[in-house]
Amino acid sequence: MKRTEQLAKTRTAIMETATKLFLKKGYALTSTRDIAKEIGITQPALYHHFSDKEVLYLDVLSAHCSKVRQQINQVMRRDNLSAKDRLWEITQVFTKNHPNNVYDSWRSTASLLSPSGRRKLEIIFMMDYIEPVSEFFKLPEAKLRPDILPKEAAELFIADLTPLFGSLQQLGGKSISNEQRGKIILDVFLNGVMKH
Repeated sequence: MKRTEQLAKTRTAIMETATKLFLKKGYALTSTRDIAKEIGITQPALYHHFSDKEVLYLDVLSAHCSKVRQQINQVMRRDNLSAKDRLWEITQVFTKNHPNNVYDSWRSTASLLSPSGRRKLEIIFMMDYIEPVSEFFKLPEAKLRPDILPKEAAELFIADLTPLFGSLQQLGGKSISNEQRGKIILDVFLNGVMKH
């Protein structure tokens, strides 16, 4: 195998392994040593491809979140969905792509990054998560209240998904499935908790 092919293969393996570990364990609990060990390379070999852990994390997140955005956009392009079904499909995009709470992961990581890393993280989150979900709330069938901006609705929606990610206090307890829990969350998000 040519050297350039081997380098590309190693870089791909690093990205795939780092994605899996960062999403599962988080930024703080994932070391470059863990990533290198799982692939079967040395830590210096990893640093040949990525100058440090923060650069690797931001590259991984940029690629992963871009895929999430593409999946949300695919849901938005489907014309056979009601507003509620469309929002349910978007919910499933998040739960399929994130083993842990999206907001908790971002918040805990942001405090560990450099100022420029935090700015990049904010841009990724805004561009790949908030903006695509905001597009849903701009649809006439979303029937957004006039006092709520689409961006605010998107932020609230993503925050409301927290109980789907194994939080300490699971909505509905352990007797219901994650899908049932998700549908309750979606219903309460859309309709509130009080009778009208």
